[in-house]
Amino acid sequence: MEEQLAELAAQVAAIETKGNLTNTMFAELYYYLTIPLMIIIHAGFLAYEMGASRAKNALSSGVKNILAFAFVIPAFYFFGWWVYWGFPTGLTFSEGPNGISGAAYANAIAWGWGESAAYMGPNTEDQIDGVFWGAFALFAATTASIMSGAVIERIQTVGFVICAIVLGGFSWTVAAAWAWHADGWLVQQWGVHDFGAAGLVHAVAAFFALGVLINLGPRIGKFNEDGTANDLPGHNMPLTATGLMIIIVGFWGFLMGCVVVGGEAWSWGGNYSTIYGTPTNLGALAFNVLMAIGGGIIGAWVATKDPFWMMSGALAGIISVASGVDLYWPGLTFIIAVGAGLLLKPAAGVLEKFGIDDAVGAVTVHGTIGIYGMLILGVTAAGYPALGGADAPTISLVGQFVGCVVFIALGLGTGYLTSFILKMFDMLRVPEAAELAGLDTVKVPAQAYPEGTPVSAPAAT
Repeated sequence: MEEQLAELAAQVAAIETKGNLTNTMFAELYYYLTIPLMIIIHAGFLAYEMGASRAKNALSSGVKNILAFAFVIPAFYFFGWWVYWGFPTGLTFSEGPNGISGAAYANAIAWGWGESAAYMGPNTEDQIDGVFWGAFALFAATTASIMSGAVIERIQTVGFVICAIVLGGFSWTVAAAWAWHADGWLVQQWGVHDFGAAGLVHAVAAFFALGVLINLGPRIGKFNEDGTANDLPGHNMPLTATGLMIIIVGFWGFLMGCVVVGGEAWSWGGNYSTIYGTPTNLGALAFNVLMAIGGGIIGAWVATKDPFWMMSGALAGIISVASGVDLYWPGLTFIIAVGAGLLLKPAAGVLEKFGIDDAVGAVTVHGTIGIYGMLILGVTAAGYPALGGADAPTISLVGQFVGCVVFIALGLGTGYLTSFILKMFDMLRVPEAAELAGLDTVKVPAQAYPEGTPVSAPAAT
């Protein structure tokens, strides 16, 4: 009898081991696939911003997108990942209530620092850290791409790269540590909930961009002497609209990366969950993201009939519900997204009245709508648990408002300070002559259209 029980126990243990291995392999593959999907976001930004630039600046805008991606990845590797695990409780580097934060923890887990340096490179015993880091690194790169569109056609390349490194390697990562981490003080003390990162990615990046724009100034010819704004249209609207649609495709990977899957060290009860440990599933994403896309487009179409704002409305629709896409009923998602589409053009107009030249509406789409989405969640989901576990803090309008204030301060403050220092050293804006001639002519050893800018054939008479 004892031998049979021992044999049965061995069989159960073998099954559990096999199940754990399967879960871990699935988790590894899951996060691995989010990475190329999120890279599609950058392909979209590349097309979007080149199309939104005038022909004389098209390749320069593309170069900045490529460099942002290239520089933010190592910045996040060497600094950002450590910040995420070291800063959740504030600037004290102390251990949080769940014991997964603080300087000691960060030294052990963050790649390139402390104890974890021994695990740099291939490590067959670690199936998840590298791909989980990769997903986070792509969130970091996305913040720089959000900022890049706002500043096209007049920012210096080196100055832009420095701004991208600060934003992707530090600014948004601090926000993520505080509000996208189970030990984060904004979560623990205020019940901040931002599942899809409407605030801590989109709003932080947008307000960082606003801080840069204040010091950078508008493009030559954007504003008249009486303060009225002129339209400086890009050279290729179809490319811009297509780029925005590509960003939407990549957004599915972005939101996949916000889900914690059931896997060995990352399991919250063996099921899908948010990064806060609250339950969710991919079905919630499927319903709500599609409804948000439709709602955002419809709202922008009703307000503008403009294809640029319609496609921006699709992105705004997703951002407007991103904080609570794990909680919303699809009908509510649609209503919130329609509101976001309706807000876009008026909000962009208000920004122009203050003399801010946001070339692609990034501050509006990502910043204004990100804050709108955060606050809407505080109203519609008040009382829901913001964190998994017993005695968890709950979502509230006050808590979401506090989160918004922190995100705006982090983004605007670090963006303004970084760009102000660059401006002091004459590293922020290109000379007037270079801007008038076109950055492709003076900064890029190639031409977007060497045989001349394509034009439509004249109508037959």
